[in-house]
Amino acid sequence: MNWQAILAIYRSEMARTFRTLLQSVVSPVVSTSLYFVVFGAAIGSRIDEVEGLPYGAFIVPGLIMLSVMTQAISVASFGIYFPRFIGTIYELLSAPVSFMEIVIGYVGAAATKALMVGVIILATSFLFVPVSIAHPMAMVAFLVLTCVSFSLLGFIIGIWARNFEQLQLVPLLIVTPLVFLGGSFYSISMLPPFWQTVALFNPVVYLISGFRWSFFGMADVGIEASLLAIGLFTALCLAVVWWIFRTGWRIRT
Repeated sequence: MNWQAILAIYRSEMARTFRTLLQSVVSPVVSTSLYFVVFGAAIGSRIDEVEGLPYGAFIVPGLIMLSVMTQAISVASFGIYFPRFIGTIYELLSAPVSFMEIVIGYVGAAATKALMVGVIILATSFLFVPVSIAHPMAMVAFLVLTCVSFSLLGFIIGIWARNFEQLQLVPLLIVTPLVFLGGSFYSISMLPPFWQTVALFNPVVYLISGFRWSFFGMADVGIEASLLAIGLFTALCLAVVWWIFRTGWRIRT
């Protein structure tokens, strides 16, 4: 394993993050704070409790997941797409660097940034609502796995995209709606029985449910199902990335 190459890619991507700190970190934190104000204060004042929890506290895990998923996809997709766009990807492919080292560098940087955003939003939430973490180790595990898996998804999107518009297609039209419909702001037990069944086909439900369990010890689905879902999703993304580099799909052409 060429750790020097991995570190070079990682530092380059992290440097880009710190050069655009206002857009990369401050913007998602401010946006999430507005969610706390609107949903936590305005709507929360009219909803006493959800599953025995104050509404403002109930939505904290969902808001963190929303920000982490979108940031991980955005950073990872742009990180690999831009070298393709300007042609420097060929310099990287011709260097003595394996595909695994390239993936670790780019995905590691994207996951780190998403993790930073998630931690900052978690800290910010204490300013608005009382939040307790019942299972801190499980919370960290879910947060890290989500950052890594969605960074891998973003890496795939960055290779698939042919232009800047396509970079935003999947996050805006697929991921964000799935997060909003995945129990971020409500419990799926509040839905009619038919829609509860439909919601179980949304993979984001399992991620948010497991993450909420790590905070409050309650979940819409079993914690085992949540761990299985995030594990299968990560494995699927790794398999797709391996196939991309194995065949050179949209990289060498």
